[in-house]
Amino acid sequence: MKLFSQYRGLRREIYILCFGRMVTNLGGMIWPVMTMILNQKLGFSAAEISYFFVAASLIMLPAHLVGGRLADRFNKKHIIVLCDGISILCYFASAAIPLGLTSIFLFISAGIFQSVEYPSYDALFADLSTTKDRERAYSLDYLGANLGLILSPTIAGLLFKNYLWLSFLINGISIGISTILIAVLIRDITPVADTGEEAEYQKTRDGESVFAILKQNPLILLYLLCATLYSASYGEFNFIMPLDMAAVHGDAGPVIFGTVTSLNCIIVVIFTPVITKLFVKMRDTGKMFTGRMLVLAGYILFVLFLGFIPSYYFAMLIFTWGEIFSTIAEGPYVSSRIPASHRGRINGLMSVAYTAITGVIDIIVGRLYDRSGSTVTWILVFGITLTSAAAALLLRALDKKAYPKLYFKEKAEETQNG
Repeated sequence: MKLFSQYRGLRREIYILCFGRMVTNLGGMIWPVMTMILNQKLGFSAAEISYFFVAASLIMLPAHLVGGRLADRFNKKHIIVLCDGISILCYFASAAIPLGLTSIFLFISAGIFQSVEYPSYDALFADLSTTKDRERAYSLDYLGANLGLILSPTIAGLLFKNYLWLSFLINGISIGISTILIAVLIRDITPVADTGEEAEYQKTRDGESVFAILKQNPLILLYLLCATLYSASYGEFNFIMPLDMAAVHGDAGPVIFGTVTSLNCIIVVIFTPVITKLFVKMRDTGKMFTGRMLVLAGYILFVLFLGFIPSYYFAMLIFTWGEIFSTIAEGPYVSSRIPASHRGRINGLMSVAYTAITGVIDIIVGRLYDRSGSTVTWILVFGITLTSAAAALLLRALDKKAYPKLYFKEKAEETQNG
């Protein structure tokens, strides 16, 4: 209970948003098995699957930019409710028709509107928390999201063979419940007035373009390289890993992968409060580096013992520790270093960068997997992960000089102790 007490004292609206995210993810049953749907249900090769993911990502690119601009100009709650409403209709329609390219198209359409709302959702967590509380807020959001995901991948694996349509229906219902909660219970989204020394870099700067802000904050671009490479590396968890399991274990692959994904969520729920509490004094840049190295260790373990099912779960334990370190660091890092007036647009722009770079890497990975097999492909993934870790290490070295006021308390403690 002491671990969970660290989440006390946040704005009421943050708890509602977290609960809404949890309910939404209770029905998140399609993306975890999308690779297997395309491979086993529709007969796509690894390269064709990569083309599909890239095409879907390219379609969503404008949605991220539009969503970012809308988040900075209009009521964020209204954007979330409207986009969720359209997504729900798409999921219900997907459930009502036979599985095929049309149902996949409807699913992607739902994803487009969820991409539009994402900058609003992410910016709300920054708006409703002070700088000192932001890591706790993002940690709680991450915890709630994974509480919802604990059972859904396993259920998706069980429904995969004969009742896949039910996964689409449950997805729509869960988002519907979440949307009602947000629409009815969230009334005040007025940003928190943060006047502390650490909030200096978040002051509103209306009238300046996103590119002007980025020019004045070049380390955000280095962070973007670090984060996009990590995003591409992390994505192989849902791409190459299920393909390997299907190749080695046949029809049992979807069920095994579903249980591994559920374990991922269980580990997040158990260890997110622990890691947040134990490493509260570790800087977000240090957490990013630690996270990348743990993800790399998890992947290596998976590859070395491919075919030995118990090893998958131990590899997932290490991998998920890395995911936790990375996730609780990244949101607070960006929101503490950019003006509050530009959060939506910069989040949208970063989503575009994630999508573009991840898409290119997915194409390379998919073609390499078909031509050269699993081992060679994993070597490439290891290299991408290591490059992201190196970027995090460089970011750690440069950040203190670029944003000295974020280290004000640390300097004061050093002076006092010295």
